[in-house]
Amino acid sequence: MFSTINPHTAISIADHQYIADSEAGIIAEKSLVAFQSWRSENIGERLNFIKSLILTLTKNKRLLAHQAVLEMGKPLKQALAEVDKCKLLCEFYLQNSDFFLSGKNIDTDGTESYTIYEPLGPVLAIMPWNFPYWQVFRFAIPTIIAGNTVLVKHASNVAGCAQLIENLFSEAGFPQNIYTNVLISGSQVKNLIDNPSVKAISLTGSEKAGASAASAAAAQIKKSVLELGGSNALIILADADLEKTIPEAVTARFQNAGQSCIAAKRFLVHSSIYDKFIKEFTKQVAALKMGDPMDEATYIGPLARVDLAEEVEKQVNDSVAMGAKIVTGGKRNNAFYTPTVLTNITIDMPVFKEEVFGPAVPVLAFDTFEEAVELSNATGFGLGVSIFTTDIENIKQKIHLFEEGAVFINAMVKSDPALPFGGIKRSGFGRELAENGIKEFVNVKTVYIR
Repeated sequence: MFSTINPHTAISIADHQYIADSEAGIIAEKSLVAFQSWRSENIGERLNFIKSLILTLTKNKRLLAHQAVLEMGKPLKQALAEVDKCKLLCEFYLQNSDFFLSGKNIDTDGTESYTIYEPLGPVLAIMPWNFPYWQVFRFAIPTIIAGNTVLVKHASNVAGCAQLIENLFSEAGFPQNIYTNVLISGSQVKNLIDNPSVKAISLTGSEKAGASAASAAAAQIKKSVLELGGSNALIILADADLEKTIPEAVTARFQNAGQSCIAAKRFLVHSSIYDKFIKEFTKQVAALKMGDPMDEATYIGPLARVDLAEEVEKQVNDSVAMGAKIVTGGKRNNAFYTPTVLTNITIDMPVFKEEVFGPAVPVLAFDTFEEAVELSNATGFGLGVSIFTTDIENIKQKIHLFEEGAVFINAMVKSDPALPFGGIKRSGFGRELAENGIKEFVNVKTVYIR
C-alpha cells in the first residue's frame, strides 16, 4: 500500500496497492493476445482510434491538468499546455504515420527489393512523473500506431494520472489490452522485463533506473530505448540579442520548476556581457510568481516531493560552501524552492557537475568560443545544447563540436513531435518522436526477389 501526496498541501490524495507479480504477468500475457489482432489491423483503422483519442483528450483536458497539479505540483497553466502538447503529437502522427511506415523500395540486382516495418509485440514503458502525460504519449502513440501493444509502469507519485491515461484509451474505444496501466513498484520491474510476453522496453528516468532496466532487457536479448538525464548548457555569445535571449533563458531553466531532463541547467555567458546578463536575468527570475499551483498566475509551484527539494537545497548549499554566491533565491519551504541564480562557479561544484533537477542555475563566464565548447562538453550527459548568437552561419559550421543529441540555435532545447528526440553518453540511446520514434519498436524486414 502507498499513498499519493499533494506536494503543495502535504495532504494525502489517495491510497493505492501494487499488484502482485503474478497479476502483472497475466496482464502481459493478455497484452500479447491483444497484439495478435491489433497487428492485423490496417494502419487506417488504428488511426481512426487516434482520432477518437484526440476527442477524449480535448474533452478531459481540465480533468487531466487538475490531477497533475494535485499529484506533482505542476502549475495549472503549464499542465493545461502539457495536455495540448499531447493532442498536437496525436495530430502529427495522424497526418504522417502512413508515410513513415510505408515500405521502401531498394535498387538491387534482384527483380524486386524492399523493406517493410512490422511491430514487435507488447512494449513495456517505465515512465517518470515530471511530465506525466507527455512522456507517456510520446512513447505510446507511435508505438501503438506501429501495431504494438503497450504496458505502462508509471511513477507511483502520479498513480492517478496513470489511471486517467488508461481511462482515455478506454473512452476512445480502443480494444482491451492495447494500452494497459501496470501498477507495480520499481523492484518488480525486472520480473516484468523477464516475462516472455514483453518484447521490448522504453525507459525515461534516472541513470540508475536506466542502467538496471537496460541490463535486464539485454540479458533477455530485448530491445531497449533509454531517455535519461541531462545537464544542458545554454551558451550566450557576445553578439547575442539579450532582449530576446533572457526571457527564453528564464523559461529554459525554470518552467516546470526546473524539473525537466532538457532544461538548461548550466549557463555559459561571454565575459563581455556577463554583468549585464546577470543583472537583467536575475531581475526576471526574482519576478517569477511562486505559490499555489492551482492559480493560473503561478509560474513556480512546489517540486514534486519534499525530498527532491531537499536534494536541490543540498546541491546549492554544498556549492556555496565551496565558494558559489547566491544572487537570488536559495530558500526552501517544504517542497518549494525559490528560483535561484548562482555565480562564482567552478566546475567541481555540485551545481555544475551534477544534474540539478529543480529551479537553480549556475552562471559561468567564458572568454573564447573554444572555452565555451569545452565547458559545455564537460559533463557525462549529452542531451542538448542551446546557443544564442546573431551569427547563425558561423555556428552552423561548428555544430559538430558539441557532444549532444540536439543543438538549438537561438532557442531553448525542446521536444517537438516532428523532431527526433534523445541523447548520447549518459543521456541514453535510441530516439523518440518523428519518423525515428515510430520505427524504434518495429522489425525492419528485408524482402528480396529474383
